[in-house]
Amino acid sequence: MILPALMLQGTGSDVGKSVLAAGLCRALVRRGLSVRPFKPQNMSNNAAVTADGGEIGRAQALQARACGVALHTDMNPVLLKPQTETGAQVVVQGRVIGNAKARDYQAMKPDLMGTVLESFVRLRDVADIVVVEGAGSAAEVNLRAADIANMGFAQAANVPVVLIGDIDRGGVIAQLVGTWNLLSDRERDLTRGFIVNKFRGDPSLFHDGRAIIREQTGMADYGVVPWFDGAAALPREDAFDIGAEDAAAGAIKIAVPVFSRIANFDDLDPLRAEPDVSVVMVRAGEALPGDADLILLPGSKATLADLAFVRDQGWDIDIAAHVRRGGAVLGICGGYQMLGRIVSDPDGIEGPPGESFGLNLLDIDTVLTTDKKLVEVSGNETQTGAAVTGYEMHVGDTRGPGTNRPMLDLSGAADGAVSADGRIAGCYVHGLFASDSFRTAFLQRIRPGARAALNYEAGVDGALDALADHLESHLDIDGMIDG
Repeated sequence: MILPALMLQGTGSDVGKSVLAAGLCRALVRRGLSVRPFKPQNMSNNAAVTADGGEIGRAQALQARACGVALHTDMNPVLLKPQTETGAQVVVQGRVIGNAKARDYQAMKPDLMGTVLESFVRLRDVADIVVVEGAGSAAEVNLRAADIANMGFAQAANVPVVLIGDIDRGGVIAQLVGTWNLLSDRERDLTRGFIVNKFRGDPSLFHDGRAIIREQTGMADYGVVPWFDGAAALPREDAFDIGAEDAAAGAIKIAVPVFSRIANFDDLDPLRAEPDVSVVMVRAGEALPGDADLILLPGSKATLADLAFVRDQGWDIDIAAHVRRGGAVLGICGGYQMLGRIVSDPDGIEGPPGESFGLNLLDIDTVLTTDKKLVEVSGNETQTGAAVTGYEMHVGDTRGPGTNRPMLDLSGAADGAVSADGRIAGCYVHGLFASDSFRTAFLQRIRPGARAALNYEAGVDGALDALADHLESHLDIDGMIDG
């Protein structure tokens, strides 16, 4: 008999929970099981549109793909999308319920537990096993009283836990033993064992370390997972994962300013995967490179705030110089809004009410609205006819003469705008570059003769299969799921 659910919790953030959960989902599906992913609470500005018309964290979207099932809002019932240093938009079962400061959200959490359990039970009822991912650290005891993300959920739902430590950052013995020592007796009863993740080198050199962890905690040892290079082919969830890349000789150079509230940055993943494309992530304090072929303005969770951020960095001057040199610019979602004449937020949807001049590269104006558009779309690029698929996830109504030259035709509905000379363009659709035909056509327009060299979607599935093989080779999966 297998467990109806298993939860992966970490000793901290970025220990590899999301990737391990995706690999475990694929491994279990290949055993003939019906599997569903679940994360009670996620914090990310990287989100995906679900089949039931809501939104969930992008990591759960990847895990659902690993399971071979459609995305559903129950897979991530609480999603926090940071808008300021201390506040976030709160999304519950796929729908925005408002904005909250960090302290106010702590007061909301006890009321959200019922919703979280409701979503979990629905998934459990249609699956052989639910793979649950925790958030941050299992030992955040200062937040334990209202916890819905880690041990609070595990206790409420009576779900066994496997604890993950990251040896790559060092101190993994202290991570695991220290976390164990901070758990209550009930939490220890739920914790079945541990995994040491991201090991580089000879695993036999860590036999003594594993023995110490077992001796100090009494937890079962489910294995050591070596570093998995193939994870680079999987969509990224965290903005901290999007480092700069070295430009290959002759590569098409795409410069991307990293906004303070950058969102849906997995739009860049298919471009990063192309061998003849160099994506340069430009951080605060750095200038946009003068030799870029394209400046790509990504999505933003707070367009007005990030427009001010662009000006604070001097990137507006860099972009203007790039355009004078004949360079191309593409804006996606929030980046598209910035390319216009005016962006206004009269109702304070993304922050304090306000209005700002845009970069004035497209003849459009945007008003942020209370209605959020969440929909999967398909159609064609107007300039080449290349097929596109993707999704819209935005607030804002964009109008103006520039929209008379739309970038996309979405089954008869126009989206976006293109400048008269074709060098400046923008649209609301995320996920465009995952469409191989569009990516090829787009790269050829930047540099004639260029062609996309990969099947992106097949590459993601191949990476998931390789990840499942990797986990099967190094983990005691049978021991983990044995009920």
